[in-house]
Amino acid sequence: MKGLSIRIISSMESKKPYIAMMFIQFVYAGMALFSKAAIGAGMNPFVFVVYRQAFASLALTPFSIFLERKKAPRPSFCLLCKIFFVSLFGITLSLNLYYVALNNTSATVATATTNTIPAITFIIAAFLRMESITLKHYYGVAKVIGTTVCLSGALVVALYNGPAVKMNWKSSSSFHHHQTGHISNDPSPPSNSSPKAVDSVKGALIMLSANTVWSFWLILQGPLIKLYPAKVHLTSLQCWFSCIQSLIMAVIFERNNPSSWKLGWDIHLLSVAYCGIVVTGMTYWLQAWCIERKGPVFIAMFTPLALVITIIFSAFIWKEQLHWGSIAGALLLIGGLYSVLWGKNKEELTNTTTEEEEERNNDEKTKEANELELIDTERQLKCVIV
Repeated sequence: MKGLSIRIISSMESKKPYIAMMFIQFVYAGMALFSKAAIGAGMNPFVFVVYRQAFASLALTPFSIFLERKKAPRPSFCLLCKIFFVSLFGITLSLNLYYVALNNTSATVATATTNTIPAITFIIAAFLRMESITLKHYYGVAKVIGTTVCLSGALVVALYNGPAVKMNWKSSSSFHHHQTGHISNDPSPPSNSSPKAVDSVKGALIMLSANTVWSFWLILQGPLIKLYPAKVHLTSLQCWFSCIQSLIMAVIFERNNPSSWKLGWDIHLLSVAYCGIVVTGMTYWLQAWCIERKGPVFIAMFTPLALVITIIFSAFIWKEQLHWGSIAGALLLIGGLYSVLWGKNKEELTNTTTEEEEERNNDEKTKEANELELIDTERQLKCVIV
């Protein structure tokens, strides 16, 4: 019985990263759905970002103080300036573009386009010579093809509706009247000249711009962490800077509408609290824990699950109308994503194997050199004795 209990506990322990990643994808799907609900109900996108970052900052600050109080060095003025500008051109710009785009498209399209982030990150890293592109190896071909397919899927989602998926319901939800993009009450696809179709394309393209900025921010995190290794404290600082920057941006765009800043006990408060505390706070720890256990590729492989969850909840709760163009584009996105991830994983395994072989060869050469030196020393001793 004791051996069986140990096996059960060991089995449960090995499944924890999988359970955690499934939970994280549900959280991300909820982020898109709650955010769309709040903005669809009339909340200003710029104000939403301010409140979200305020909640995130307040949620992360206690952890950064108690967990990294001794580890976090005092940042210099130059380093604070770097963190400020990384926050401005990363978090602030990306989130504001994301929520402006969400005002013109659906939660499903928003979640679908996030699958382009690994491919866009790969392209930017390649231009900055931080990532290698080679067609001599099969993993290099997989990364290039996957990136092309992924971006093609994003363009299909952005520019092509296609026929509607027939569903046997009619929406009576007030939120549904705010939906835009590939999801609508009308079962027939909107014409390309209609305002809704124009808004849909504009929203999807702005969303791709947000993902591009976010990808650039992800790349900048590597050098920044080397300068300031206290990760939680660094994230907290970026959230505070982003909150201040977003506040200035919101005041500029919403200075003539003070009523847009009001928060009540409604979907607006629930959404910003959920995105700030649960998404930024809780998922940060879970993802860091999963990366430590399974690595970054394992994390990225679960990304399409959020899309599937969003589609299901949007269809059954919000009664949204899906279109085959969105589904085809989403499949291309997922296929391209897995191709990029597979190629990246194979490249890392190959590089690791090559490094291990080189290390073994160097060890063997060192051993041979030591043996030859020892033989030479013995010969010299014999000559001296003679």
